[in-house]
Amino acid sequence: MIFKNSKVYDVIKFIAQIVLPALGTLIFSIASIWGMPYAEQIVGTITAIDVFLGVILGVASAQYKKQIESENKDE
Repeated sequence: MIFKNSKVYDVIKFIAQIVLPALGTLIFSIASIWGMPYAEQIVGTITAIDVFLGVILGVASAQYKKQIESENKDE
């Protein structure tokens, strides 16, 4: 399993689902209002990190489900 415990998984999931999209939106909005430079590059970077975390979480979830199914078959 990728994550040692569910708390780490839950924190990363919260960051990927809530924090990074909110941060990207905030930065894009403020940069647009105030004419700040590099808004697209910053938001693009945040989005890329968010997608990466989403893939990692998806793999971890699939591995966990596979492990649970395997344990249930053994019983």
